[in-house]
Amino acid sequence: MQRSPNAMAAVGIGVSDMKRSVDFYTRVMGMKEMQKFDLPHMKEVVVGYEGRTAVVLMHYIDGSVQHYTNNPVKLVFTVPDAKTMIEGIRKDGLEITREAEAYPGMGGTIIALAKDPDGYVIELMQPVVAAAAKAEPEKV
Repeated sequence: MQRSPNAMAAVGIGVSDMKRSVDFYTRVMGMKEMQKFDLPHMKEVVVGYEGRTAVVLMHYIDGSVQHYTNNPVKLVFTVPDAKTMIEGIRKDGLEITREAEAYPGMGGTIIALAKDPDGYVIELMQPVVAAAAKAEPEKV
């Protein structure tokens, strides 16, 4: 099937503490800070993985009432090692809602769930290929 010329470039989420969120997504999730925008009504920081869909962290500075925490939003990440990443999130003091383990009905894909500093759900998916490669002993 031919790829569409259209693509999603980024998804934006409101954050209560920009510094804390940038730290989480770069240090814990391994993303890079790609761009910053200081707009009259908000500050934005774009974080992402090279060549992949980005996350725009948005903090409003115009005095408008914002609801930054526990919004029904899920950010899904494909990762090579969900267990290690979930441990990093746990060490950062954030909530883990599902440990990294194979999910029934997903063909062996390992799924883990956690929350970011504002309570957005972070889903980590470790594809079967990555899971199988991690389980195989190294050949010497």
